[in-house]
Amino acid sequence: MDFSFDEELIMMARTVKDFVDNEVDPVAHLIDENDHIPDEIIKKSKEMGLFGLSIPEEYGGAGIGMVGKCLIYEQIGRTCNGFTTLIGAHTGIGSVGIVEMGTPEQKNKYLPDMASGDRIGAFALTEPDAGSDAASIKTTAVRKGDRYILNGTKIFITNAPEADIFTVMAVTDRSRGVKGITSFIVERGFPGFSIGTVEKKMGLRGSHTAELIMEDCEVPVENVLGQEGQGYVNALKILANGRAGLAARNLGSMQKLLELCVRYSQERIQFGKPIGSFQAVQHMLADMETDIEATRSLTYRIAWMVDQGMNVIKEAAVLKYFGSEAYCRVADRAVQVYGGAGYIKDFPIERYYRDARIARIYEGTSEIQKNIIAAQLFKEYC
Repeated sequence: MDFSFDEELIMMARTVKDFVDNEVDPVAHLIDENDHIPDEIIKKSKEMGLFGLSIPEEYGGAGIGMVGKCLIYEQIGRTCNGFTTLIGAHTGIGSVGIVEMGTPEQKNKYLPDMASGDRIGAFALTEPDAGSDAASIKTTAVRKGDRYILNGTKIFITNAPEADIFTVMAVTDRSRGVKGITSFIVERGFPGFSIGTVEKKMGLRGSHTAELIMEDCEVPVENVLGQEGQGYVNALKILANGRAGLAARNLGSMQKLLELCVRYSQERIQFGKPIGSFQAVQHMLADMETDIEATRSLTYRIAWMVDQGMNVIKEAAVLKYFGSEAYCRVADRAVQVYGGAGYIKDFPIERYYRDARIARIYEGTSEIQKNIIAAQLFKEYC
């Protein structure tokens, strides 16, 4: 496995880090308070090509592999997770389905505008009665001539209020179980499509989550993504291949938390000396570093496997499970290092703590990841 990077990619990562540290992070508290990412931040992100990280160069994207994307994602993750989620959901599960499974016509139609950030992508699988049990979705798609008519509701859809292009899973043949689920490319302007309730969340502020409502929504036949009946398989692939990117963004947040804690432990004086001189604090910092290094190794190994076209179902689940739990551990220890200061909004620690908690839930809960890991082990050894 070769995790070396060419000079151009290293320079891009440095540029992104400078942008995040010097322009995004200084307004992170305002993004959190106002639940809004400033227009100038979005504009600069577009100019830097951050919305095109997953899209091939021929369609205006960056054209870099998963290992390279993780290097960039790690830098993006150094600031408020609302910003990182807007970018990550678009470049990850919001667009990779079209990149990997789209027809040439679909790619030509959608990817250039997605690469520029002029049209935002989102992924719509979850429903009121189908979260972890993704196979139980109830949204239906019935073909009528040159259209499919979609009816149903999706919930907790990241980027929904801003998105223009949605990868939507719907049932085309209930009798076939998971083999009767099909994926569609749905545009915001299609007849019968609307955005419902926008959720008020504990964290990830600046990133917006909402329900989608489809009432006799008309979707052209040419907007089937992949083959009819392959939607469930498509969803699993999209989620699995995107988990390295999610872990890399969390890794950036973990690294930033450690840096803040190391500095604070040298500045905060108790009993006449810096708290970093006490073994209890040193051990917390050591535990944070251990979680970070373990997550980093897993992230780049699995990103490399994705670039090689290897099956990463089990490994991606291991990464999602371990990386999400590690992020929460690091955030919790950061609060402990800061003490009372870590619990108030004057410091960024409490924001990271709120943001981290969703990592164990979205894009597959920790419990579901353990189920996937166990199922794969039974296939391997039985």
